[in-house]
Amino acid sequence: MAYGPNIEEADRRVATYVAKILKGAKPADLPVEQPTTFELVLNLKTAETLGLTIPPALLFQANEVIR
Repeated sequence: MAYGPNIEEADRRVATYVAKILKGAKPADLPVEQPTTFELVLNLKTAETLGLTIPPALLFQANEVIR
């Protein structure tokens, strides 16, 4: 199980920062941004191997389920 920021959104934010820097902005003047979108990914194959049972409510909330 993993819970963390959306990587695609982070990549887009990095691209925005790079564009601002290439247009002449000083990196030190750019604000620090925190992720706003998080994802929950569950790996059922690993859970089965470890003998764990994932509750259906948690499966329903997951953004991605690896089978």
